[in-house]
Amino acid sequence: MLKEADFVIVGGGSAGAVIASRLSENSKFKVCLLEAGGWGSSILFRAPAGGLLMLRDKPKFHNWAFQTIPQKGLNGRKGYQPRGKALGGSSAINAMIYIRGQKEDYNEWANLGNEGWGWKDVLPYFIKAENNENGRTEFHGDGGPLEVSNQKVPRSISHAYLEACAKSQLKISNDFNTGSNEGAGFWQSTIFHSNKKNGQRCSTAAAYILPFIGKRKNLNIITKATVTKIIFDGKSAVGVEYIQGGKRKEVRAKKEVIISAGSLKSPIILQRSGIGDIDDICPHGIKMLHDLPGVGKNLQDHIDFNFCFKTSDKNTLGISPRGLFKILGETAKWFIHGNSMISSTLSEVGGFFKTDPFLDRPDIQNHFVIGLIDDHLRKIHYGYGYSCHVCLLRPYSRGTVSLASAKVSDDPIIDPNFFSDLRDLKTLIKGAKLTQDILNSAPLNKYKSKEIYGVHNNLSDLEWEGHIRNRADTIYHPVGTCKMGNDELAVVDNKLKIKGLKNIRVADASIMPKITSGNTNAPTIMIAEKCSSMIFEEYS
Repeated sequence: MLKEADFVIVGGGSAGAVIASRLSENSKFKVCLLEAGGWGSSILFRAPAGGLLMLRDKPKFHNWAFQTIPQKGLNGRKGYQPRGKALGGSSAINAMIYIRGQKEDYNEWANLGNEGWGWKDVLPYFIKAENNENGRTEFHGDGGPLEVSNQKVPRSISHAYLEACAKSQLKISNDFNTGSNEGAGFWQSTIFHSNKKNGQRCSTAAAYILPFIGKRKNLNIITKATVTKIIFDGKSAVGVEYIQGGKRKEVRAKKEVIISAGSLKSPIILQRSGIGDIDDICPHGIKMLHDLPGVGKNLQDHIDFNFCFKTSDKNTLGISPRGLFKILGETAKWFIHGNSMISSTLSEVGGFFKTDPFLDRPDIQNHFVIGLIDDHLRKIHYGYGYSCHVCLLRPYSRGTVSLASAKVSDDPIIDPNFFSDLRDLKTLIKGAKLTQDILNSAPLNKYKSKEIYGVHNNLSDLEWEGHIRNRADTIYHPVGTCKMGNDELAVVDNKLKIKGLKNIRVADASIMPKITSGNTNAPTIMIAEKCSSMIFEEYS
């Protein structure tokens, strides 16, 4: 059992794996990475389409599969919050879409008092992480561990979506990652494009950790380790307590503890350690260590509504004897050369649009999907189909994450508070109408056999509201629960150090003051790269 390291990192996910890898590049640093799940290296993780099998909640399979409390804004329904439970975290089970967000997102972070987090400040860290299939440019890198690829074999229906967008007078984009993401186009994704691994998922585990197993003696990885709390000497973090194999263990940190357990787990670990709002801690019999009211507050998430269609197009993902046989063939192709439906992100194409032409930037995102993925794949529809998500990019609603009890085994209480601000609902209705116009245009309409939920052209706003409240849910981007800033709810400063404590940082999506305008995995990796660089500067 490892007793001591210079840096102890809690959580081996999208951020933690990056930080562990970068810090262990310096042979003088002894690094310990604690991960609650397994290694994330099996064939299921390597196959991009394998993420579908881990998305569902029954059974829980490399997935925390959290639920929210009943949401008033969703007509009392509980939302579903899948999160990856393995090295690589949610990057091991996500749709792999590589989106940085808009330059205004980061400039707003800086304008809120977070010096060093503007677009020009963070762009070098996006570039540092990246090995882009299209090579180095002003906005892209080709020397980083994270492989970013073009779509391998996009389906004809994905091309039809782009044609429909063009017919609707929407801009076509060749690159969503220059700081402006307006328009429609094919996504780039975190999938390997190198010959040996072409078509395999490039999670942060696959990019940053697995290549160095057994090669870096200073990197210690402990899996199946559930962290119970951070150990303090006064206000200084000195180690981590965890449970592995039913036994309670400790590892000491000579320099720092870095919490990278994600937006739904990082605040819980802090609260269980006595750090946070007194009302979230003391009722559970936990001794208060440090009053920090913002821990677990400021939860933001992208609320999303999904259009679902049946089709006769056999070139989509289908549940049928013929469809299953086709998947076997596609699997064989994937094993041979990597280019097949198995290497598809399933959402191959999408776009960013304005619900009002007078807006300065897009406020809605589409994910067009080549299969009928309904209710996080928890509702199965026989036959072939396709779907299209419409996602609200900058919600006003704010929620919370808190302890259910002092027991480590209890899931957190998650309350996104969806639609508590009605501006979110109004914008999503506008986005749904815009998306419906795209889906009903000639290039796509020919693929449609049936829309399965009764959505039609003549819905009133009240009817739209009913559809959205009955079926909308997260598109898996919770952030903000340990926010960076200077206000009364700020948890970390611009160096990601927890305010009022020593030798402890938080580095993951929870530090975002405001959510980015798009998929949040690439920004989380950037945060980890920047955190690693700041640590090197401090200890060099």
